[in-house]
Amino acid sequence: MRPPEAFAPVPGTSGTWRESLWPRILGTSGRTRRIRYMAAAFALVAIIGTADYLTGSELSLLVFYFLPVSIAVAAVGWRFGTLTAVLSVATWLVGDIAAGARFANPFVPIWNALIALSTYLVVVWLLASVIALHREMEGRVRQRTAALTEEIAERVRLEKIVLEISERERRAIGHDLHDGLSQHLTGTALVAQALAGKIAARSAGDAAELRNVVLLIEEGIEQTRSLAKGLLLAEIESDGLAAALHELSANIREQHRVESEFSSGGPVALGQGGAATHLYRIAEEAARNAVRHGRARLVTFALAAEDGNLVLAVRDNGSGLPPPGERGQGLGLRIMAHRAAIIGATLALEGRPGAGTSVTCRLPYPTPS
Repeated sequence: MRPPEAFAPVPGTSGTWRESLWPRILGTSGRTRRIRYMAAAFALVAIIGTADYLTGSELSLLVFYFLPVSIAVAAVGWRFGTLTAVLSVATWLVGDIAAGARFANPFVPIWNALIALSTYLVVVWLLASVIALHREMEGRVRQRTAALTEEIAERVRLEKIVLEISERERRAIGHDLHDGLSQHLTGTALVAQALAGKIAARSAGDAAELRNVVLLIEEGIEQTRSLAKGLLLAEIESDGLAAALHELSANIREQHRVESEFSSGGPVALGQGGAATHLYRIAEEAARNAVRHGRARLVTFALAAEDGNLVLAVRDNGSGLPPPGERGQGLGLRIMAHRAAIIGATLALEGRPGAGTSVTCRLPYPTPS
């Protein structure tokens, strides 16, 4: 038997008629609720006793007294259940005597009453034990749920901290590349140019080779600046995701010498919380994996709002994903999954060996009218 609280319907569900009947009849709490349950138990004892009297002493309704006893234990407690059991036995015995029951020995009704009371007390003990165990289990479930909720919240907090640290490290490396290595290479190129001018009069061949070295250094400077620009990317504005992805596509073409395209279904405006930055980083990581690990020659980016979601898709024509049994989950994939989870999006990877890879991120997003 469930405790009274268990009869209440679960919020958000219709429930059966039994689950909604009890809250309507006894839909109070605290002292008033206990008084109503006690009154209901007493009323049931009186009704069953009256029926027992009217049916005569030959037809016993002793089993029906289990109902008020059970209600008393579940609603109030084992003490009131014991009192209800005693009252039920007394009512049954008085009703039989009043209905004309005759006993050859005065000890017979006392013995029958003791047997009935013992049965009721066993029921009271069993119900009280079950209810106590149920409440204990509910308490443990609540404790475990609270602990799990705290653990999940702490994990999410740590993931955010890790990503923030990663962004800071990106910017630090970008500054080092832009202000350190890039400047150093620029100085090296100037020195090489000056040296080429000095030896041009003595050896035209050596000067030409030195100019080629200068061109290689200048290409290194451009690549360094491009890398630094990507690492120094500040948080993208809520309406700047499409422009950032378009620029990312251009950088893929320049840095890795592969074809890259970007398509958008229209303007996108995200709310606060860095969702645009996380989506950009997911696209960046997917493109990097396609070029470095998948050896793709074409990478496409698509951004569109459809079916109440903002869908970001990155596809390539590379080597694809290995079979599920041989597929591991590298750091880049885990970071993409974490970024998607932080903003409440879902991440899906599809691909077959030799057939390219598709990375799709879906973020709940109201479709513009």
